[in-house]
Amino acid sequence: MRLRAIYIFSIFSILGLIFVLANSPKVSGYEIVEKTKLQNQQGNEDFNKMMDVLTHQRCMNCHPSDHIPKQGDESHPHYFGMARGEDDHGFEATTCNTCHQSENNMNSGVPGAPHWALAPASMAWEGLTRTEIAERLLDKSMNGNRSHEDLIKHMTEDDLVLWAWEPGVDADGEQRTLPPVPKEDFKIAVENWFANGAVIPSK
Repeated sequence: MRLRAIYIFSIFSILGLIFVLANSPKVSGYEIVEKTKLQNQQGNEDFNKMMDVLTHQRCMNCHPSDHIPKQGDESHPHYFGMARGEDDHGFEATTCNTCHQSENNMNSGVPGAPHWALAPASMAWEGLTRTEIAERLLDKSMNGNRSHEDLIKHMTEDDLVLWAWEPGVDADGEQRTLPPVPKEDFKIAVENWFANGAVIPSK
C-alpha cells in the first residue's frame, strides 16, 4: 500500500512539473528577439556612420556620375577641363598624376595620395541614395569583383581612401573639411557592418 502511494505521488509530481514547464514564459525566445533587435540597431548605426563618410564630399568628389572629377566642399567641376579618360586617370597629356603626387603639396594646395584617380565609372555614387550606394558597393559586377574581405581592406587600409582624413590645405592655404566621422570610428563601423552580414537597412 505504501509503495502504491509513493508511486501515485511520483506520477502526480511529474505531471505537475510538466504542467509548470509547459506554462513557463519562453525566456529564451524573448532573449533571442531582444538580441536581434540590438544587433539590427547596432547594424544600422554602423551603416549610417559608414555612409556619413562615403557621402561626404571628400569621397563623393571622386565618385562622380558624369566622368568629371569634382573639387572643394561645394563640389565644383575640376579646373582645366579634366575628365575621366580611358583608365580613370585623365587624358594622355594631362593625367591625374601630372599634378597629383603620392602626398599633399602644402605649397600649391594640390592634394595627393598613392594611385590618385577617379573611382571606376561602375562605382559612380553621385546622386544615389545611401541604399543604392550600398547595393552598388556590394555588387561584385560593379565593385571590381571585391569580396567582403577585399572591401574591408580597401576601405580601412587603402591610402587613397584614408587620405580623406589627411586632405591637407586648398590653394588658399585653408584646411580642407574632414569627414564627419573620425577615422578609427569609421574603420570600426565598416568592420562591424560586414561582420554582422552587411545588412542594408530597409528603405
